[in-house]
Amino acid sequence: MATIKIPPVLRNSVGGEKEVTAVGANVGEVLADLVATHPATKTQLFSDDGELNRYVNVYLNDEDVRVLSGLDTEVGESDTLVILPAMAGGR
Repeated sequence: MATIKIPPVLRNSVGGEKEVTAVGANVGEVLADLVATHPATKTQLFSDDGELNRYVNVYLNDEDVRVLSGLDTEVGESDTLVILPAMAGGR
């Protein structure tokens, strides 16, 4: 099982957990398993077309999956995914 680190903004959707585990052969499958277990995360992570929301960044072992193979990036059992919603600010 892969470990998924959950940012504070999503923790209410996963019962307050900082980390959860999920199964899958690639990033898309792991995130689909997360959504199956915690349905409230679906709209926070994915757009209506099934792609990652543009303001959600996912890292696999410190590498942005968008520069790898996106949702098709292979995931091993000991890998860690980090979900980081983009933060905006300014004046």
